[in-house]
Amino acid sequence: MTTATPIDTRAERQIAGVFRGPGFHWVGDGFRVSNYFPSGNNFGHRISPFFLFDYHAPYSHAPTDQPDRGVGSHPHRGFETVTLAWEGSVAHHDSTGNSGVIGPGDVQWMTAASGILHKEYHEAEYARRGGPMHMAQIWVNLPKAHKMAAPGYQGIVDADIPRVALAGDSGYVRVIAGEYAGVKGAARTFTKLSMLDIQLKANGRAEFAFPAHENAGLMVLNGHVTINGHTVAKTHDFVLFENAGEQIVVEASEDSHLLMLNGEPINEPVVQYGPFVMNTEQEIRQAILDFNAGKFGHMED
Repeated sequence: MTTATPIDTRAERQIAGVFRGPGFHWVGDGFRVSNYFPSGNNFGHRISPFFLFDYHAPYSHAPTDQPDRGVGSHPHRGFETVTLAWEGSVAHHDSTGNSGVIGPGDVQWMTAASGILHKEYHEAEYARRGGPMHMAQIWVNLPKAHKMAAPGYQGIVDADIPRVALAGDSGYVRVIAGEYAGVKGAARTFTKLSMLDIQLKANGRAEFAFPAHENAGLMVLNGHVTINGHTVAKTHDFVLFENAGEQIVVEASEDSHLLMLNGEPINEPVVQYGPFVMNTEQEIRQAILDFNAGKFGHMED
């Protein structure tokens, strides 16, 4: 584990607000989520390149012998889905032949791009025994230049995600994507972005600095923190930052688990229709035509 060195003091990053997600709903029959954005809160380009955040707060699923409890085969085009697992176990397979299982600490980074079919469901052994599940799925938009790239898949296990120890035995940062304290993340990305999984001990402190033109948001998965000495955020709060200032200082009054999202915005039009995220309505219509024509491939049961 690498130890973080203190970063230079920068102008304090301004905060747009602290937001809560809406009530929970079921995605398929296996995932109980709150859609923080875009449905719950319409942040628009202020959170680009991130487009959607579905949060599966800790929830105990009953044991079942039902196969494939989750979400059946469905299409995507124009973006990437990133699934982060903290508890529970989810299986995946898609029309390109990729498949995998993610468990605690693992990440599934799927590039839909030009078009893919996939299904996500409770891994068989986890489904049989049941128990807690804690996950999140984030949609990462792709710029026009890459929306029709070939689909891809990154199955990233916990052991391959670098950890940076925070000064003063404050905790650590897992660098899923981007860079923190000079340590590069495990995931390959199309645009500049950071995805940082942060564990802070009580009275611990973490510092971050992002250029003012880049977007940033902080999800409090669990705990109670103060940001830049004045803004309080607690379990299930999402903090959206303004594009003003750079420095973010997070201090925890109790053990806290956080997820930091940061990235350079994609300054292009966004048109979404269900599982398609494109730049124009014509591209959405074409995505529907291509899906109906079988151009997204075929799924094996």
